[in-house]
Amino acid sequence: MEQRLHSETTTELLSADELTSHLRACALNNRESQKKIYNSFYGYAMAICDRYANKQEDAVEIINDGFLKIFREIHHYQPAYNDVISSFKGWLRKIMIYTAIDHFRKYHKHQMATDLDSISYQVPAYSIDALDRISHEEIIRSVQQLSPGYRAVFNLFVIDDLSHEEIANHLGISIGTSKSNLAKARRQLQKILFKQQQNEIKKNAV
Repeated sequence: MEQRLHSETTTELLSADELTSHLRACALNNRESQKKIYNSFYGYAMAICDRYANKQEDAVEIINDGFLKIFREIHHYQPAYNDVISSFKGWLRKIMIYTAIDHFRKYHKHQMATDLDSISYQVPAYSIDALDRISHEEIIRSVQQLSPGYRAVFNLFVIDDLSHEEIANHLGISIGTSKSNLAKARRQLQKILFKQQQNEIKKNAV
């Protein structure tokens, strides 16, 4: 399937019956059904891939690579449970995560053993009240500011619920490195959130 820019997509929510019909057509390489599924699940896929990417162009590349894999393998797909849409979203989510991992290994793996372990952070105290005022979107944007290696481990462990052993296998690192980079990711994230809090205080004081 040709790569498509984000601006070309529209939200087209499919019913369970429509999704089932389009999945069957996709298994026969029907381009129109591929487009329907791509457009319907683009926003969901972006929410996943955006967490792993440095910039939107990278997220779009991951999404398009992920959908290419989906349409190549869709004839093997079987719903895991009765909720057709949730089952497909779970399958799509897994493919997008693994595609993001492939992207990381291709472009950033060298950073796992170089500059990341040499960075030291002094993290100031961060109040619970301040955290309560931060939206989910702001936290996700803060995660995107993490160094690539930290961001990958943080996303895989905290958000996508992989174990350190699984992360180590996927990223080609040791379990110890995975644990170390998760701890450093959390410290770096605290520092980023603290800076955001300070900037907000200054902004409100003006």
